[in-house]
Amino acid sequence: MPGGSGYAADFIILLLRLLLGVVFLAHGWNHIFGGGKIEGTGRWFESLGMRPGALHAWAASVAELGAGLLIVLGLLTPLAAAAAVGVMTVAFVTAHRRNGFFIFRPGEGYEYVLTLAVVAIAVGGFGAGQWSLDHAIGIFGGGWPQLILAAGLGLAGGLGQVAAFWRPAGT
Repeated sequence: MPGGSGYAADFIILLLRLLLGVVFLAHGWNHIFGGGKIEGTGRWFESLGMRPGALHAWAASVAELGAGLLIVLGLLTPLAAAAAVGVMTVAFVTAHRRNGFFIFRPGEGYEYVLTLAVVAIAVGGFGAGQWSLDHAIGIFGGGWPQLILAAGLGLAGGLGQVAAFWRPAGT
């Protein structure tokens, strides 16, 4: 019923989905087409120790674009959230963790990537709401299994990628 608490919850999750999805779409787009383009993003990944840099630039960019689009649409929401969490896990470990919490610190702290990861887990666990493709086709209605899927798969994927490919200078 419009105006009821369910209506408000669906509106709130839509706002969260749109914000989160657009942020990931913008990041993926910028990695490929902005600034130094994908080649510059690859060099940056290489400088962080993610080797080969070009592979990880493409992987992160495609994951951000795909996760962002799926989150906006509310389609396969916990899986899209897991992809977002995975990308943020890699960013946390390789680029931000050592710089402290605040993003305005030199090298940029981890407050931003942590916030995006937690919001992605929340969206994955809550579900995409009534105004989503998940709801329209009757999948992923939200709950603990989806929250665990978004968090667990995202963290495992990100940490697995770091374990397999991160070779910072001096190691």
